[in-house]
Amino acid sequence: MAVVKFLVKMKRQTILVLLLVFSANTYALEPNQILVIANSDIPSSVHLAEYYCLKREVPVGNVLTLSLGAKLKNSISRNDYNKYLAGPIREKLFSKEFVGKIKCLLTTYGVPLKVGRRGPLKNKEADLKKLQQLLKQSKSKLEWLNATTSSANQKDAVNRKVLLLEGMMNQIKGNETNASVDSELSMVLYDDYELYRWRPNKLRHNSPYPDIRSLMVSRLDGPSFNIARNLIDKALIAEKKGLKGIAYIDSRGIKDDGTAYSFGYFDQSMRDLAEFIDQNTSMLVKHESTSKLFEPNSCPLTAVYCGWYRLAKYVDAFTFVNGAIGYHIASYEAKNLRDPNSTQWCSAMLRDGVTATLGPVDEPYLHSFPEPKKFFTKLFTGQCLVEAYYHSKPFNSWQLVLIGDPLYRPFKPLAGEILTGGFGN
Repeated sequence: MAVVKFLVKMKRQTILVLLLVFSANTYALEPNQILVIANSDIPSSVHLAEYYCLKREVPVGNVLTLSLGAKLKNSISRNDYNKYLAGPIREKLFSKEFVGKIKCLLTTYGVPLKVGRRGPLKNKEADLKKLQQLLKQSKSKLEWLNATTSSANQKDAVNRKVLLLEGMMNQIKGNETNASVDSELSMVLYDDYELYRWRPNKLRHNSPYPDIRSLMVSRLDGPSFNIARNLIDKALIAEKKGLKGIAYIDSRGIKDDGTAYSFGYFDQSMRDLAEFIDQNTSMLVKHESTSKLFEPNSCPLTAVYCGWYRLAKYVDAFTFVNGAIGYHIASYEAKNLRDPNSTQWCSAMLRDGVTATLGPVDEPYLHSFPEPKKFFTKLFTGQCLVEAYYHSKPFNSWQLVLIGDPLYRPFKPLAGEILTGGFGN
């Protein structure tokens, strides 16, 4: 009887594995589900789009060329974004040929990186004046509380009110409504949404019934056209031969305080990532667990990197193998992505040979980054680059940008992760 129960249990597990694999394959990104965006005024941008289609078997009809100016520009105004980027893309996606078929946009070298803020909200002058008066009163009260023996709870309550009022004023003024172009394009199928800070990424949890209006977006870009094009070739080499090398994880020894998205929370995620790679893969792990960073020239055969926190001061520690994936958690690290002399981490890592990375074009706040363990374990369980990113990053319409071939799939699925539902949350 025990043997029969065991066989029944094994049969159920086999069915579960098959269902999960089928589900993953059903929703996995396909080449014909990518729309490639190029700048028609920059020949290298169009060439890169066509080269990608050739190498990845994306239909040539899936290239959308837009007139965005003959000069490489980092930024585009909000009005020009709506008129020359979002508008034509939306029209293409709603055309008879493409409606409901595109899951991913791929922007290329020559397409602006950042979109500017919107203007102030109309007919809100009276509201703004009232909020200014309330803010002045609240700040005066806070000053009085700080000068007395008032309780910490009273001070905290008034301080929270000050922050709330400042946020409401910023929203009216249009502050913090700038974003990366790519993150904004994730929302291009939404008719109307609030432009202030961030919007929740509804693809994050990879449910069986995903939000069909949210799009995944990746970018082929970098300090030069050749660097951008090589991202495709290096990804293909790694897929053919397998991504092999060493994983370098650089945590800081910050204790997990149990608060979601705190410094300790992210530091613990890096420690968990190092443990996961060590216990579930054949990849060697080197873990720097103090406040120090990896020293220059100390990381040969880098296949995976995740670390923090040295703002715009890249440390030339890595020799990246073909297919290497890595990111550094710090502000502004993709702000000057095309600057060949930049010391920001995204630009410098691309210059040094990384195949895929991500970073913010402006201040993102810590909680907007993909958690290290979640992002990398999704890669290890067989998801492609853009799926791993969108199934782990919290927000759209915000500051982060993903650089690399969206279809790049560095690892085959791990059976153990499939059995525990690793394709999900």
